[in-house]
Amino acid sequence: MTRTAEHIAEQTADQPGPGLVDVHAHFVTDSYVRQARAAGHELPDGVPAWPAWSAEAHLELMDRNGIRTSLLSVSSPGVHFGDDAAARGLAREVNEDAARVAAEHPGRFGFFASLPLPDVDGALAEITHAFDELGADGVVLETNTHGVYLGDERLEPVFAELGRRRAVVFLHPTSPVCWERSALGRPRPMVEFIFDTARTVTDLLMAGTLERHPGLEVIVPHCGGALPVLADRINGFMKLFLPAAGSGAPDAVEQLRRLHYDMAGPAFPRQVPALLGLVEPDRLLYGSDYCWTPAHGVDAHIASVDAAPVPTGAADWRSLTTANAHRLLPRLAGRPLRTPEE
Repeated sequence: MTRTAEHIAEQTADQPGPGLVDVHAHFVTDSYVRQARAAGHELPDGVPAWPAWSAEAHLELMDRNGIRTSLLSVSSPGVHFGDDAAARGLAREVNEDAARVAAEHPGRFGFFASLPLPDVDGALAEITHAFDELGADGVVLETNTHGVYLGDERLEPVFAELGRRRAVVFLHPTSPVCWERSALGRPRPMVEFIFDTARTVTDLLMAGTLERHPGLEVIVPHCGGALPVLADRINGFMKLFLPAAGSGAPDAVEQLRRLHYDMAGPAFPRQVPALLGLVEPDRLLYGSDYCWTPAHGVDAHIASVDAAPVPTGAADWRSLTTANAHRLLPRLAGRPLRTPEE
């Protein structure tokens, strides 16, 4: 049954604050899982099994928890399994799947498009298709693809185009190439994802990518991973080894404060307070990590967010993060989209 605006309001009437915007929400399709398994990802990133996903189950979760809109993206291991042509085809497939879900449920879903990195030409073609034909809300970039991190100079044309479009760039961690030794046999999302996020953001800082392309609107997942703890250390090393960084250009901490951070994962009682030592509350966004986090885990996570202390001046986390999301993604608030010229 199509969910009307009245139905949505009725479902969320007992939830504090406005309907949430979930910027960290995933989907999988049977075709995607089949192709990933064929490429050797039987146990993706060391987790026991692939999750199941359907729009209907996702909407039930959203209605139960007062989530108005979810931005869908493909999680790790992404779409590039070693062959450029196959990656281009899979990126196009999952992006069109996500666009179809969004069109079938207006107002409930948006999506961040996958790109076939490190294939630069394929990524540029998919950026054009995703934004101009499919109406993507942004792109999702894995923290590395086969060891190519996001500060790599070969990816400069991709960031130049995303910056020109003032695109929202949602980062998502994946396993580092050294995971066989570094993960110690444990599931990589537990620790490796957190440090691969810090690794790729540090690479973007050291390469000057964020400073060269101020139009980029970057979302860092999982409360910034290890970045709140490492920010001052990164800043010190940048000043030591990149003297130009100290000649009037924003330092690492200032650049990190310009980014956006979602609250997916165990946000409380420790991670969000640590993050608020680095950034202002207007940089925080809600994220569920569904369907890789199961529904009962999302229920518990959002209950912990609702119960957590709120920054001074904010009514509640729902109002705060939703207002932040509407500024970042004005389409969700019914406002005109930003243009590259703005």
